[in-house]
Amino acid sequence: MEERAGRGSIKPYLDKLTLGVTRILEASPGVTEVTFVEKEAAERHTIVSWEQKNGCVLPEDLKNFYLMMDGFHMTWSVKMDDTPMPLGSMTINSISKLNRLGAAPAYTLPNAPTLADLEDTDEEEGNTDQPEKPHLDSRSLIFELDPCGGNGKVCLVYKNTKPVVAPDSEIWFLDRALYWHFITKTFTAYYRLLITHLGLPQWQYAFTSYGISPQAKQWFNMYKPITVDTAQLSSEADTFVNKLDPSKVFKGKSKTPVLKKKLPSLPPASQKGPAGPGSKNPSLSGSSSRR
Repeated sequence: MEERAGRGSIKPYLDKLTLGVTRILEASPGVTEVTFVEKEAAERHTIVSWEQKNGCVLPEDLKNFYLMMDGFHMTWSVKMDDTPMPLGSMTINSISKLNRLGAAPAYTLPNAPTLADLEDTDEEEGNTDQPEKPHLDSRSLIFELDPCGGNGKVCLVYKNTKPVVAPDSEIWFLDRALYWHFITKTFTAYYRLLITHLGLPQWQYAFTSYGISPQAKQWFNMYKPITVDTAQLSSEADTFVNKLDPSKVFKGKSKTPVLKKKLPSLPPASQKGPAGPGSKNPSLSGSSSRR
């Protein structure tokens, strides 16, 4: 069962669970329609059924999260020309939508390739700092945590599946080009990143080698995430990113009445020469001279 909580109506325990992000957003300039979808807790037998079906055990922190609420969804908009425009979105799939990746065909066509067939198989050599990448075939079990609004997928990954699935799991980001990027080792750490980045568009790309897009950087500069690492917003980046003041961008437009200036009245068309009592009509003078 889902229930939408609007502005100022979020329950105290949910306010703590969301680290008070609703109050932060509502106090930000230009932000409107902060909506939190309140979900009931998942049943314990539902979690057990999922584990039996998929042959793996959920990490303890994710299991406790589902026992508090079955998924997470919060959205917020900004007001542009008095029209709300959806911007931020924070999502954790419910346990019923925690589906495995790689097994189903990528397209609804006969003999369509799976994600495992499309995966890049070139391994980066010499890079020992990065953990071993997941695989979309039988070597890894991968489940979708967050669809990222179509910009990629955040996944719960079990990398060691033989001879049995190891209980250790990690959180990885799969971009639209099917390249893997490590985010965190635990779900709790990822959940904090999700909240502190305010669900800004493409925030997961901050953990990739190519970073977020210039358009997303504009939103990052206006609503800076509550994070310690601000490398993506360094002074280097500021050289080509416009600095915008949200208080001025979203300032209400007050329509002032247009005052019509009165044009000065034009004088009547003046005749040649001064008009006076001594002026003579040339036609009359001509007629008198002919007499």
